[in-house]
Amino acid sequence: MGINAGLGIANFSFDDAKGFWRWVDLCDEGGVDSIWQSDRIIESSPNLETMSVMAALAGRTSKIKFGMNVASLGLRNPILMAKTCATVDFLSEGRLLPAFGVGSALSRDFTATGTETKGRGKRTDEGLQIMSRLWSQDHVSFDGEYYQLDDASISPKPIQQPLPLWVGGSSKQAIERTAKWGTGWQAGIESPGEIAPVISSIKERATELDRIIPEDHFGAGFAFRFGSPEEEMINRQKDLLSKRLKKDPSELIAVGDKDDIMELSNKFLDAGAQKFILRPIASGTEDMLEQTNRLITEVLPEIASLRQRH
Repeated sequence: MGINAGLGIANFSFDDAKGFWRWVDLCDEGGVDSIWQSDRIIESSPNLETMSVMAALAGRTSKIKFGMNVASLGLRNPILMAKTCATVDFLSEGRLLPAFGVGSALSRDFTATGTETKGRGKRTDEGLQIMSRLWSQDHVSFDGEYYQLDDASISPKPIQQPLPLWVGGSSKQAIERTAKWGTGWQAGIESPGEIAPVISSIKERATELDRIIPEDHFGAGFAFRFGSPEEEMINRQKDLLSKRLKKDPSELIAVGDKDDIMELSNKFLDAGAQKFILRPIASGTEDMLEQTNRLITEVLPEIASLRQRH
């Protein structure tokens, strides 16, 4: 796989559905590696449901990969999720990149769906095991605290064998579950300095478990905009991140030209990440298309050059 860059979407920044599909077509034809949809349900700002987007992208696109950044397995039933992912991967002929995390205890999604936050870590641990086995085995029995299976099977199986299983989170528990069951790791909204020790810990623990996670299966993301740091939307973004994360957002956003974006990309690369999920800061369809087109024409060739050198 090597060093590569995909695009992430959180809030729906398009004028309408037609604008979204124009953007997807541009990504599919423009050589973007992947599209990543954030997972939020209860929220006042517009946001698409992640698994619905995965299914829609499977039918609309022909080249690009796509994944969740990241889906909460503390919220979702892993048997249903295993079947959904297998179906999407099968119909897309092997282009799904499933990624899972526990889910924040502060999220309103748990309360709204009547799901307890207590035990969500254990549910996620059991779910990762169940999904990976259902994707590859014909006879699965499992006797866990939250889930039980007796000689279960799903068909058709995913096209990809093994189906990727990316894990999110930076806690000690997330490091452990990544090392045990993950095939890749995806950072949250974190700086290069924050992800470096996490990646090192995952590699160390995986080695202790006689597992190897490839170097190019560690990912990180940041927001970007071709423009001026003085733009109002940039100030709003920085203010939002600062209030939400209680930290300086300067290493979470790249604003300016391709050199500014590549400068931050190289910092993440030095920290151990080789997969980049870049989130356009834009408003409206035309702005999203312009930002994405400049990324394709100006930044992706630079990413390709990095890949060749490595």
